[in-house]
Amino acid sequence: MNSIGSGGSPAYFLVGMTGRKQPGAGQEASREMVVTNQKGIHARPAAMFVKAAQRFHCDIYVEKDGEMVNGKSIMGLMMLAAGPGSRLTVRAEGDDATRAVTELEHLLHSSKFNQELPDA
Repeated sequence: MNSIGSGGSPAYFLVGMTGRKQPGAGQEASREMVVTNQKGIHARPAAMFVKAAQRFHCDIYVEKDGEMVNGKSIMGLMMLAAGPGSRLTVRAEGDDATRAVTELEHLLHSSKFNQELPDA
């Protein structure tokens, strides 16, 4: 099992990734991540995730513990109750699926949802 380092951990931990293109079916992409920001995916991060997801034409789904929701729905994401340590799988299906998953990964990884951390 992969573990998350201490200190300046990113907002996710990449566990696995798939990406494939099927003739006539567009692209499919999937990445598994672990939420590590202090407050998890509450209203503000859910809104930021949805705003980014809505820029893409593909269908986006987020799964946690066997429950899958529309990644373009704030309420759906909040219903997952994805607190720190939650394992999420982000899946996308459509022509821009790989790009969408990569950008959503970037949102989770580099911005930490613009979470302000207390000074050490």
